[in-house]
Amino acid sequence: MRDSAAMAEILCLNAGSSSLKFALYAEPGTDEPSLLASGKIENIGLEPHLIARDAKGDVLAERRWTKDGTITHETLLEDLLREIEASVGDDLIAVGHRIVHGGTDYSAPARVDAPLLAALEALCPLAPLHQPHNLAAVRAVSRLRPAVLQVACFDTGFHHVQPPIATRLALPRALGEEGMRRYGFHGISYEYIARQLRSIDPDTGGGRTIAAHLGNGASLCAMAGGRSIDTTMGFTALDGLVMGTRCGALDPGAVLYLFQQKGMTAREVEHLLYSESGLLGVSGISSDMRALLGSETPAAREAIDLFVWQIARQAGALASSLGGLDSFVFTAGIGENAPEIRTRVADRLGWLGVDLDADANLRGKMVISAPSSRVAVRVIPTDEERMIAIHTADLLREEPKS
Repeated sequence: MRDSAAMAEILCLNAGSSSLKFALYAEPGTDEPSLLASGKIENIGLEPHLIARDAKGDVLAERRWTKDGTITHETLLEDLLREIEASVGDDLIAVGHRIVHGGTDYSAPARVDAPLLAALEALCPLAPLHQPHNLAAVRAVSRLRPAVLQVACFDTGFHHVQPPIATRLALPRALGEEGMRRYGFHGISYEYIARQLRSIDPDTGGGRTIAAHLGNGASLCAMAGGRSIDTTMGFTALDGLVMGTRCGALDPGAVLYLFQQKGMTAREVEHLLYSESGLLGVSGISSDMRALLGSETPAAREAIDLFVWQIARQAGALASSLGGLDSFVFTAGIGENAPEIRTRVADRLGWLGVDLDADANLRGKMVISAPSSRVAVRVIPTDEERMIAIHTADLLREEPKS
């Protein structure tokens, strides 16, 4: 029998419409949680594929399902829990969830209970691609492991410290008082990056920093001393940069045009803006940056050009919010793995003092700025699951002992 105090386990879940990312951590009691296993279930709704690896990267479990309409997210989550218990152990004491939207009321990680779940359900219209799936995982765990503590960690939470002017929409005040404001997203990722910067640079936490979370979802965050000052996503996760299938910043008149002149319904417009736009819409080929970088078609090149143009354009605005720039961080799938994109963004930010070391960039070093660069440029892998585990462990320690 293992020492439960030493081997108690925290499961971190990031549930989407077609995938379920997970990471399992040992909660040692006083130190930071340590990774035991991680992986994901992908192709949910088609032919789901589970792969789990240990902390060294070795495969712990792998399973494939044939296409079957009876296989639900809850069925797959139950199978995942069984695989984890068989491979690693059955001392699960808490589950931490990435919840995209916390609204105006929830900024800090919170223990899940019925009132919180009801409040988060009401926010689903503000994050229709993410929130329903996040909450479905919460409900599934409640049914499958009712005794386990669940913790909600909010993507919007990190941005709650922004100055009020950065959150204001120029709409009638009554709408603002109802919650129509700029929230910002990817906060768990940015919190982790801020934490890493404080470790690298304890005196200033990176100073005036723009962090670029570039993946299928993409945004920028302006941070001063590790605190969010401004960000590119606003009321919803549609705003800001060009993304895999999302349009980013868009003239509201374009939406009115789709309604009034094209005769589209609200649901059709929602699908267009969330699922048919961005890199996929402009290229007509793919939402995957790897496929676009490998393509010689003019439309693919234009999609990449627009992606880079918008990053540089909006980075300039965030530099204004900061009053200057001391460091720039690339993170997430594209930011961590696409040196060509990093080069092209840096070239457009040369006027701010950004100068890359081409060899360091190509080799994926942490510091990729040249010695002459006035701005320190880094590549820092994000780890949202670890940040969720840390918050979950903190709440566990606050729980009354039975």
